[in-house]
Amino acid sequence: MKLKGSVALVTGANRGLGLEFSKQLLERGAAKIYAAARNPASVTLPGVVPIQLDVTKPEEVAQAARACGDVTVLINNAGIARLGGLLTDNSDALLREQLETNLFGALDTSRAFAGILGRNGGGALVNILSIASWINSPAIAAYSVSKAAAWSLTNGLRHELRAQGTQVLGFHGGFIDTDLVRDFDVPKAKPADVVCRTLDALEAGEEEVTVDEPSLQVKHGLSHGVYLNDMAAG
Repeated sequence: MKLKGSVALVTGANRGLGLEFSKQLLERGAAKIYAAARNPASVTLPGVVPIQLDVTKPEEVAQAARACGDVTVLINNAGIARLGGLLTDNSDALLREQLETNLFGALDTSRAFAGILGRNGGGALVNILSIASWINSPAIAAYSVSKAAAWSLTNGLRHELRAQGTQVLGFHGGFIDTDLVRDFDVPKAKPADVVCRTLDALEAGEEEVTVDEPSLQVKHGLSHGVYLNDMAAG
């Protein structure tokens, strides 16, 4: 997938990874970038087209698809993370909230734009996953379930969209220095570095990218049962 001259839509583009994706897509020569956010007024990056999009609202997803029919790259970046395990009194609500954004939000947006990508030559779809797609911990158990489901979604989309020539790239990373994990006192990768690696992988035609050393180590350890350990225990 060549990014020069492409038309990209980035969800959750007003801050964090979404903002960094928008910046670097501009630097790589994208012809247009739709920067989607729940509040488009919060998108302040010059050179992008702000659009309103809450991925948990099907009507807004449908409206975005009608308004952005020239998209060739969809980056499903919008996501939420909530602390909490699976056996607490509020675990159902906690899990459902995160599934609505991290799983169903990505599914609805992918489904709305699949035909558009196909009509525009195939293009590419990027899903922002996590090291937590593969391993878990009581502190973020519900979040990990949502990201594991999103990983499976990504694998399914890859197979369904292959016939129309759409490249599907899954992004796996550990802690990245954004607002999402600002309260975690742990080493964090730089957003600029992980976004650069992701866009390099996209242009190289890859289908999965591990953007930092922790995610690379966990991926290598899957066949040895690394997921049987509490990720917080190291």
